Amino acid sequence: MRGIERLVMRGAMVVAGFAAAPAFALCPEPAASAGGPDNAHTRYVESHLLPPVIRKGDKPVTLAERMRQYGVPGISVAVIHDGKLAWARGWGVRDVVSCKAVTPDTVFQSASISKVATAVLALRMVEQGKLGLDANIDDALRSWKLPADPTLAPHGVTLRQLLSHTSGLGVHGFIGYMPGVPLPTPEQILDGVPPANTPAVRSVLPAGQAFEYSGGGYVVTQVALADAGGAPFAELERREVLGPLGMTRSAFAMPPSPDLATNMAFGHENGSVVPGNYRLEPELAPAGLWTTATDLGRLLMDIQASSQGKTGHRLSPAMTRQMLTAVKDNWGMGVAVYPSGPSRFMHDGVNVGYYVFMIAYADKGEGVVVLTNGGDRRIVADVVRAVATDYGWPDIAAPASEEKTLSLAEYAKAAGHFVGGGLDVVLEARPGGLYANAGAPVAERLVTLSARRFRSESLGITVEFTPDFSSFTMIEGSPPMKLVRVEAPASPVKKAI
Repeated sequence: MRGIERLVMRGAMVVAGFAAAPAFALCPEPAASAGGPDNAHTRYVESHLLPPVIRKGDKPVTLAERMRQYGVPGISVAVIHDGKLAWARGWGVRDVVSCKAVTPDTVFQSASISKVATAVLALRMVEQGKLGLDANIDDALRSWKLPADPTLAPHGVTLRQLLSHTSGLGVHGFIGYMPGVPLPTPEQILDGVPPANTPAVRSVLPAGQAFEYSGGGYVVTQVALADAGGAPFAELERREVLGPLGMTRSAFAMPPSPDLATNMAFGHENGSVVPGNYRLEPELAPAGLWTTATDLGRLLMDIQASSQGKTGHRLSPAMTRQMLTAVKDNWGMGVAVYPSGPSRFMHDGVNVGYYVFMIAYADKGEGVVVLTNGGDRRIVADVVRAVATDYGWPDIAAPASEEKTLSLAEYAKAAGHFVGGGLDVVLEARPGGLYANAGAPVAERLVTLSARRFRSESLGITVEFTPDFSSFTMIEGSPPMKLVRVEAPASPVKKAI
């Protein structure tokens, strides 16, 4: 599962004063050498965490303090610099039972980051002539067919639409299955029949007209790739992507192989291991990749090199440019993209007990991967900010700054009604600042970072307005969702940003 629903849930817990119970505090602190290389950069991350908004006198806190505060037992980080893997390191423990240390080789569930590897495989198969990027996906499907919808998808849906979440198909994400229970086949998942625990994947919006995040669409892609490739999806990924890139500690496998399980991080919630240690995700293409921060770094570097025009990578430079070009709003194929400023691409992911994040520049070899077994994005945002500050990447995360004060006239420029990506928000200018109202009893006062940047502290999201204030985009704490100004409410208010 990934998405705004998790953000809203966490925001409600923050407002309610929810505090994680650090059960992992009972574990002895692993030896410093257990986590991997130690250098000036890793020590900076260990000791210089700051939130985006600081007050006078605030001092950086340590990574260990933040892990205790947010109930995150383990974290793994990999940094790309100058086109190479600069370093990878783990902190904390894999689980609060064994208390074994997280290392650079510890595998985590990558949740929705799985979609990045899926997209690379799909686009590679397009280049191999095994399926069409803009053809009806039913042309590639053999073992299952997407039911026709003459109204919403009169010409079917395409692979480009599936990879960019513009197919109009439903089912946002998946909740997983306890180990030991019967697992549904991909076809059962798509038809929503037992033992599947999610609805059928069907058209809910007109194909090609709007962005609507659909993990269900990626299961359609999974079946299409297996049918067109003549092999199971996991085998195709190993043969065409993971193996050639040297991602030896990665696999689309539920459950994980014994080899991966020897150094695996269990999922945690509120500082304790989730029942069953993790959830199984038979929805492999959208959510089923086990991997390490180091291995994901290899995937990002391959995409970066191809994007810069270098040949001999998984995709041609021309195909990579298509992958990193927005189809709708800020979504390319398999990744979210930032079209303004230096070109960047990212994805995050949430499975039960895990939160993961990756972001990289497309036009230069710089980027970062962060994996946690605690399911809290706040610590990830702080780590990314520390890395970005250390390496001088203000486009990836702006350095911490103090809150600004604007005039009522300046706040009024941002006031109005905004919709996009299934979200509906009303912003109101008051003498004390800009307030966000999304149907809750009390509107939230946003923190002012600049004349065009504001932050929701309850959700951990920073947004930036265009110079004419016709729209704003989430630039930190979330994929870059875009909301556009409208004259009047188009629908009942549904969700908060």
